[in-house]
Order: sequence, then C-alpha cells, then structure tokens
Amino acid sequence: MYAEVNGIRLYYEISGDGQPLVMVHGNNEDHTIFEEAASILNKQYQLYLIDSRDHGQSSKVKTLCYEDMAKDLTDFMELLDLRDVIYYGFSDGGILGLLCAMRTDRIAELLISGANITPEGIIWPLRVWMKLMYFFHRDAKLRLMLKEPHISSDDLKKIRIPVSVIAGERDVIAAKETKAIADHLLKAHLRIIPKVGHGSYIVHKKEIADIILDEIRCWHDWKEAE
Repeated sequence: MYAEVNGIRLYYEISGDGQPLVMVHGNNEDHTIFEEAASILNKQYQLYLIDSRDHGQSSKVKTLCYEDMAKDLTDFMELLDLRDVIYYGFSDGGILGLLCAMRTDRIAELLISGANITPEGIIWPLRVWMKLMYFFHRDAKLRLMLKEPHISSDDLKKIRIPVSVIAGERDVIAAKETKAIADHLLKAHLRIIPKVGHGSYIVHKKEIADIILDEIRCWHDWKEAE
C-alpha cells in the first residue's frame, strides 16, 4: 500500500489488529527485515511496516535528511489517524523515532535499537570505511550517516514518553553514545543485548519481537505501579 505524504509516496504493509505498532528499518534496508518478527507481533498488534523514502518501494529522492524522513512518518501517522502508537525503530529508524517523538503526540511508547544522535556516535573504524566508500561512490545514504544526525541533550529532554534504548554489546554505535541517549531522556530504560552486534538480533530474526514484547510489558508494569 502507498500513502501520499510530505510530497512523496511512502510504501507500507499492514497486518494484525489492535494497538498500532509502527516498525521502521535502518539505512539501505526495507520493511522486509522485520518479516520474521512480524509473524509474532501481528498476533497482538496492528503492525505497520514502512519503507523510508529512497528505500524499498517508497519514492526515490536525490538527497536525504533525517528531518524530512521524520516528517514523512509524522505525516503518515496523521494521514491514517494513528493514535497511541508504539514505535520501534532500528538504526536510522531509531533516529527517526527520536525525531518523531519530539514532534508528535501520536506516539505513546518508543523503542529504538542501535540509534545514534551524532555522526561521531558511530565507532571510528566504520566511519573511516564509510568516508572511503563515499569518496568513490557519492551515495546519498552514506552521506546521510556521515553528516547527520545532530540531536542535542536538550532535544532529548523534549521527549516525555517512555523510551526503551536498546543496543548490542558489540554494536557499531559507541557504548557512550547509547548511554548518553538514555541518560538525557526523562523516562528511559537502557537494555544492552549481550554478545551481539548492530543488527544480528534484529534483521530477519524473531528475537527482536520477544525483546519488543518484553519492553512493552516492563513499561506497562511501571505505569501500573505509579
């Protein structure tokens, strides 16, 4: 299915019934990375798997910036009148989740995996490799990761909903960056998954579904205890 938002066509798939759960992939990926997790999550939620602009079946563009990509998603939620949304984002999808949560009240709970708030948050060996690849290929997706995002601690404090900040123990996002995100959010739970990398527990894995469900349960228990 397609939604006309922010001047582009955004491709998405829906399955299941219940509270809306939006899932957004990382850089140079598409919604299909969540297919295995979707088979579990759509039994409890109405699942929305989205291709970001210039990814998958969504509109192609010449340049990319996270602000535009986040507006695509907030416009999408408004167009479909989604409320009380649970948002899960991996890598770039997590960055977009932080930006969306600053700009809309349609998200009730945010879960992010392997997200960074500065380009320097990516470990330096990978940044060196990315710069080399960009020198030769001038790829817009590489440029995006090398130049953005720039999310400040004050920006993070604008987010008042519960946020699960998840990362692998061997993630390509520096541990101090992940911790900084959690430290500056008002309601955050930091979860480090042992012995895994950036996406090895997410891409085409059912494990991320169990982690998402567990985080949702934890936040619901916390709300009831308040």
